[in-house]
Amino acid sequence: MKSIATLTMNPALDTAYDVDRVFHTHKVRSHGERYEPGGGGINVSRVISRLGGTARAYYLAGGATGAALDALLDLHQIVRTRIAIKDHTRVSSAIYERESGKEYRFVPRGPTVSEAEWRACVAAIGTIDCDYLVLSGSLPDGVPEDFYSRVQAIAAQRGTKLILDSSGAALRSGLANGGLYLVKPSLGELQDAVGHPLESPAEIAKAAAAIVERGLAKHVAVTMGHDGALLASSAGVVRLPAIAVDAKSAVGAGDSFVAAMVFAIACDRPVLDAFRYGIAAGAAAVLTPGTDLCHPVDIDRLYAAAAIASSDLGARS
Repeated sequence: MKSIATLTMNPALDTAYDVDRVFHTHKVRSHGERYEPGGGGINVSRVISRLGGTARAYYLAGGATGAALDALLDLHQIVRTRIAIKDHTRVSSAIYERESGKEYRFVPRGPTVSEAEWRACVAAIGTIDCDYLVLSGSLPDGVPEDFYSRVQAIAAQRGTKLILDSSGAALRSGLANGGLYLVKPSLGELQDAVGHPLESPAEIAKAAAAIVERGLAKHVAVTMGHDGALLASSAGVVRLPAIAVDAKSAVGAGDSFVAAMVFAIACDRPVLDAFRYGIAAGAAAVLTPGTDLCHPVDIDRLYAAAAIASSDLGARS
């Protein structure tokens, strides 16, 4: 297996719990509290570890919550490198209301990072020796919008293949710099990146294919929720259907998709097969409650179903 590392600029201490009903003013007693290390790249490292691989997690963390994040990463046996910051790591919450079956998610903006701190992160990235580097998640306040572009310049000198999973200005900047190995936007993120709505499968495919044709990314995987996902590459565009599952939580589905796809690629599986594996992992993630992520037994079961369901689909350009 080729080596993988992840970078999380805005990690979180993820909390999840159930309540009977959400209402205002009075105390709402919760049940089954769970605490997990979270944030895009950290979630990717967690899933890859579950799959039997290793992806060293590089991340910013600070304050008492940063120390708690470190402890949770150690509990999950994640190989890690922390870049220290002064401000506190954010705490995110996922609340499941039993009465309605609805999930509520509260996600803070996160800490403010000083120039010295994000430049220390750039220096740390210059020491990373890996085949694949996953840049995943939002950028905290204080970090320039072109930060991922700066990382790309460093990685290009080392021959590292970059995977980008972000949104907004960070995604647009990363795409503009070009040379990505894989980019994984959701449909909403892709629409934001191209600057206009994509109202049909043909329009989505054309937008993804254009990114490949312009040399901005070798592969573009667009996740579309209940409408499945599509993969654009030089061979054309393939669209695969979603896998029907009984959803319990959407937390971590995109991160699970990226982790499984990159893990499969690093194990030298064909990209289309890795794409199917990613779809299975994303579906497996929604089977788990709260902030839990996908489990290999569910991925393997759903991957088999995905392969059968998509056996009659070929490349579509």
